[in-house]
Amino acid sequence: MDKGDVVKYSPTSTVGKIVDIKEEDGKTWIKLDTSGLYYVASTIQPADPSEYKTTSFKERKSKEYGNKKNIDDLEKMEREVDISEMMPSGGG
Repeated sequence: MDKGDVVKYSPTSTVGKIVDIKEEDGKTWIKLDTSGLYYVASTIQPADPSEYKTTSFKERKSKEYGNKKNIDDLEKMEREVDISEMMPSGGG
């Protein structure tokens, strides 16, 4: 396997292009462009180029979560809400 090859990480079927290969702790590690993560070479197999999609990991995650808010959105909403005039009303 060489840089630029389209491969698949077997356990999750993550497909990407090899952007880096390194040796560490007696193992070969392969970095994929789509996730930005390194995988042990023994868990990587060649993939058909038709399986490769150029969307980034971040884009895929935002599509997966759909209408769910991320942390930045929640912090923005928190800043926009003024609770200074709200009084708790409870028995007591």
